[in-house]
Amino acid sequence: METVKGFKDFTGEEAEKRQAIRKLLVETFEKYGFEPAETPIIEQEEFVKGENQSDEAVSDIFKLQDKGKRKLALRYELTFPLKRIAKGKKLPYKRYQIGEVFRDEPVQGNRLRQFTSADADIIGLSNISAREQAEVLATAKEILDKLIIKNYKIYINNRKLINEILNEIKVKSKKEVIKELDKLDKLSEDEVRKNLKKYNAEKVLSIIQNKQKCKKYKTYKEIEELKKYCNYYGVKVEFLPTLARGLSYYDGTIFEIKSDIKETIIGGGAYTFNNIPSFGYGTSIERLSIVSKIKSDNQKILVISINQDKEAIKLAQKLRSKGKSVLIMYGKPSKALDYANSVGIAKVIFIGKEEVKKKKFKVKDMKTGKEKFVNEKEL
Repeated sequence: METVKGFKDFTGEEAEKRQAIRKLLVETFEKYGFEPAETPIIEQEEFVKGENQSDEAVSDIFKLQDKGKRKLALRYELTFPLKRIAKGKKLPYKRYQIGEVFRDEPVQGNRLRQFTSADADIIGLSNISAREQAEVLATAKEILDKLIIKNYKIYINNRKLINEILNEIKVKSKKEVIKELDKLDKLSEDEVRKNLKKYNAEKVLSIIQNKQKCKKYKTYKEIEELKKYCNYYGVKVEFLPTLARGLSYYDGTIFEIKSDIKETIIGGGAYTFNNIPSFGYGTSIERLSIVSKIKSDNQKILVISINQDKEAIKLAQKLRSKGKSVLIMYGKPSKALDYANSVGIAKVIFIGKEEVKKKKFKVKDMKTGKEKFVNEKEL
């Protein structure tokens, strides 16, 4: 039976790589003082929609109904539950969450209908300044560097700058115009210009396509301040005035990180929840896995029992107590070796009558084919 379109199974090396990425994400988030959180996959439909019901992502939610005929929905992102869980927390509240999210949208490129999102957000005090924002961006840089993702760029902009420009040219439909600007990496410039004409806002293109023109606006000082603090963290960022981000709740700094695939691999920015300034980002394990060059460090060992089951089990348990990943197979060594080759097992240990008698075990390196006898302590 095939999976539903837009949903995937992950097994073997692919699943192990995803686990390695998840582990690295957790280690990095916690190193920077973020604490874990878990929230339900199913929520009230109205809560999921929130105050931004015209957003494209909101229109793509999976809708459900329980036996009590209550309108429910699968979560489409991990940010909106923060409205609930951040209440009553001592501020600043720094949380990370890794979990499945769902989008009932067309499947294309590297877009799936279920993916594992990883978010890190800081709910601030009276303000989230360039200092806090740069630290959050530093976590993203560290993650990408450790995942051996070399060809990435961090693009920054500010929603306040876009609004300042739109105010100057007297555009009223700001939310709609920002949505159109967000399509610049999906549609041609002519198509975006044509869409902007509906709102008498096509003039905005000639401004935001010129970085020098943008520097005269008041908000540009915030961009310069962010660049300064990013530099303190060794984070290289590039000002991209055409960057808009689709979700309407952003109200300050916005950023996207691009790599070797068309889609954004990390994106986020500043927003306000419960009248409290916040800043954070989301990524997905699926996209990180596509561009990452890391491999799982889970080196499996296969213990082959040649009529010495008790000793084989005893040795396997000792190795497991040291944190090793160990499989045991019984019977013909040839079949066990074929299995080890097919699943990429690094080392094979043979335990037969001779090995038990000598208290030395034959170890075979499956990559080089070399064999040697070692005692239990050396193992």
